[in-house]
Amino acid sequence: MNLLSGAFDWLADPAQWTGPNALHVLLWQQLFYTLVPVAVAAAIAVPLGWAIGHTGRGRDAAVAVAGAARALPSFGLLVLLVLVFGVLHKPEAAVVTFVILAIPSLLAGAYAGFEAIDRRVVDAARAMGMTEWQILWRVEVPLGLPLLVGGLRSSVLQVVATVTIAAYVNLGGLGLPIITGLSLRRYEAVLGGAILVAVLALVLDALLALAQRAVEQRGVRAGRGEIVTARPETDSATATHPG
Repeated sequence: MNLLSGAFDWLADPAQWTGPNALHVLLWQQLFYTLVPVAVAAAIAVPLGWAIGHTGRGRDAAVAVAGAARALPSFGLLVLLVLVFGVLHKPEAAVVTFVILAIPSLLAGAYAGFEAIDRRVVDAARAMGMTEWQILWRVEVPLGLPLLVGGLRSSVLQVVATVTIAAYVNLGGLGLPIITGLSLRRYEAVLGGAILVAVLALVLDALLALAQRAVEQRGVRAGRGEIVTARPETDSATATHPG
């Protein structure tokens, strides 16, 4: 209990909110090294995942690559890339590290969202004369968005937690009080930094959970069993006046 109260006292100390390593500065650094890599990873993984989901080709290779990327040790990869890029390009090395970490969940969410769509919906759209491009953007992308946002949630949580290791190569972030606190045996600072990381992760997850709920289609929320298709007006006219 003394450690917990000490952590909150440390967080409330005005000295922690001033200077070049103020907590709000470290918070923005944490967000930067989270959002930028996730955005870059999304630009790479989402189109690739949609192409795999739409065509059904390359899924096994994508699963293998995503599994291999998940198995990479983040800290070791960061140190390796810092050595490869050079000490003057540590931010670029960090961004590449976190991009690699973010890609697997986004890739899986992109193609899994398409695979979860009832193929009868796609076949119906094709039978109505829609082109493959129209099927992609009007049918598959809207129906696949919930799982894609789910993959985005997973990706963001993984990255925001892992960004704490950026402090080991002097890039700041909320890992800085954790690392310096450990070396100086100031455990209230360690716990305070961990609390901030946890709160940031919970806030981002809550925002993305709201986004995921907002993009869910009625048929997906109903248990993925209800197929909603648009019928041409001629169908209703024919049903009213048969023959």
